[in-house]
Amino acid sequence: MRIDVAAEADVEVIAQMLGEIEEYYGGENIPGDREQVRAALVGPSPAATVLLARDDDGRVLGLASYSRLWPAAGADTSLYLKELFVREPFRKSGVGRRLMEAVQAAGVTAGCTRLEWTADTDNPAAVAFYAALGAHRNEGKVMYRAALKR
Repeated sequence: MRIDVAAEADVEVIAQMLGEIEEYYGGENIPGDREQVRAALVGPSPAATVLLARDDDGRVLGLASYSRLWPAAGADTSLYLKELFVREPFRKSGVGRRLMEAVQAAGVTAGCTRLEWTADTDNPAAVAFYAALGAHRNEGKVMYRAALKR
């Protein structure tokens, strides 16, 4: 298995995987809009970096999407993991662990002082996975979300 930073040539597979992620969370498997994916990853102001785990045949097994956040603590910068997703046939095979290691390494390389992420409380597999990595649950924060009006 190898882990690479996604490039413009990966827009199609990432769009497909966005549909798979929606389906995993109970929605409909509709691929993401390719132009939005392209703009978010390789546009003039990229919103995120995506790492793709691939097997020796080049099949994409999973992805991790992250962005930098500032300020983290004081003037420090943190890395925020927005999505960690392993395609169904490849779960429990070490793909998620390898992606997390790659995200941590990216944070160190970028000079970040911490890695942050959230997990749905109704996703016990994810909660158990993160606990097995040694991550501790932060009970001191509440996540909020608000739609932006266009």
